[in-house]
Amino acid sequence: MAVFYAVICVGVVQTALVGGSSGGRPGDETSKEYTARVLDWPGGRVIVGVFGAVLIVVGVVILVRSLMRRFEKDLRTDEMRPATRRVVAVLGIVGGAACGVVAAGAGLSVLLAAVRYDPDQAKGLDETLRSFAATPAGPALLIAAAVGLLLFGLYSFCEARWRKAAQHGTPAEQPTGAAGPGTRPGAP
Repeated sequence: MAVFYAVICVGVVQTALVGGSSGGRPGDETSKEYTARVLDWPGGRVIVGVFGAVLIVVGVVILVRSLMRRFEKDLRTDEMRPATRRVVAVLGIVGGAACGVVAAGAGLSVLLAAVRYDPDQAKGLDETLRSFAATPAGPALLIAAAVGLLLFGLYSFCEARWRKAAQHGTPAEQPTGAAGPGTRPGAP
């Protein structure tokens, strides 16, 4: 998941610094330029192929993890009301599935660029989404992807609110009577 978030982060920063479709160079052209440069390196085809394969695997893992509701084990669901728990579950399942499909689609385009030795096959996130619109399902698929990514964004806010914090230290390491980071005052 860290790889996917890193790719998204780079894309957002790049769009902010050089501009997206409205100004500067579009993100897809930059993706193709980067892919072309790496393909020209010794072993570049393998590097691009591995990166594409990693994105596909990350996308599939996100998709499967979402559908199996594995994300819930990382949340403090006991602190949520039942209705909130259901909403967060829907956001995590649908949003995570959409995120996984988009990541796998982007990875597939990068992998195809390596296999065909054609940097024009590499697509940025926006071109990957536009390619969904060119399918027989057309705009409905693009709208579904957009709604799914929006739901994933909303789930991310929920995760930030209810994510379980890592436990630092053991109770034996804490002084007697001290409340540690995971301890509520007055809790046994």
